[in-house]
Amino acid sequence: MLASFEHIVPAHPLSWRLTTVAARQFESVWHFHPEFELTYVRRGHGTRLVGDSVGDYAPGSLTLIGPEVPHTYVSTPGESEHVAVVVQFRRDFLGPEFFGHAVFEDVAAMLDGASRGLAFTSGDAPLRRLEELPPAEKTVELLGLLVRLAREGGTPLTSGPGSPALDRATAARVEAMVGLMHARYAARLTLADVAAAAHLTPSSASRLFSRATGSGISIYLNVVRVNAACRLLRDTDLPVAAVAGQCGFSNLSNFNRRFRDVKGRTPREYRAGFPAAPVAAPTP
Repeated sequence: MLASFEHIVPAHPLSWRLTTVAARQFESVWHFHPEFELTYVRRGHGTRLVGDSVGDYAPGSLTLIGPEVPHTYVSTPGESEHVAVVVQFRRDFLGPEFFGHAVFEDVAAMLDGASRGLAFTSGDAPLRRLEELPPAEKTVELLGLLVRLAREGGTPLTSGPGSPALDRATAARVEAMVGLMHARYAARLTLADVAAAAHLTPSSASRLFSRATGSGISIYLNVVRVNAACRLLRDTDLPVAAVAGQCGFSNLSNFNRRFRDVKGRTPREYRAGFPAAPVAAPTP
């Protein structure tokens, strides 16, 4: 049995599911299911794993993930709330041959492409309408949203079609390693530490993590640390060197290199794109 399988039940009378998830943080649950999943992030930042893709998510992120593609969203600590709107549906939710009609060929092609995960730039408004409408209108609106996204075209996230290929032990070990890296990213963390969380040798842990996620452990840890640094650069006036130290980087030059690798710009350039963080009032 595939332990990371998620069973999804549509909310009657709908033939698909609409959920708004609000939490202090999203925990790592490396999973897959036979439904397509359309996720819009309203609040919060963190790390997104889809197949062999490791990246970050932020408010405004909209992603379509195909059936059986393993994925998870893990929040960057320190933010007060994370909110996402999640739509899950099977390809036949409107009937077995519905998307086989020529008029919907663009949608069918998009659904095929979702096996690689697709990122879109569309805004929040269509999903807000989904939440507000009665059931019949919800379904019509979802169809309209899929048509609009197909016309927009999405950016593939993975290097090829995803495949779960995860058994109970693999899923549990990946979650253990991911969980440790998110919990202890600010500390000195070695490959041996990460491997120990999954009860594996370092070499075995490296092979398993790479096979399951498409990313090396050190690369993933750098992404987690850089995403945590982004929050401090956005929300505080801490010096860049202090941000580096609080996010697990041993020196400033290494921090600058890794930050540029992940974000394509320096920490100072990233901070310049946000309003100045408020300075705390002096203590009387």
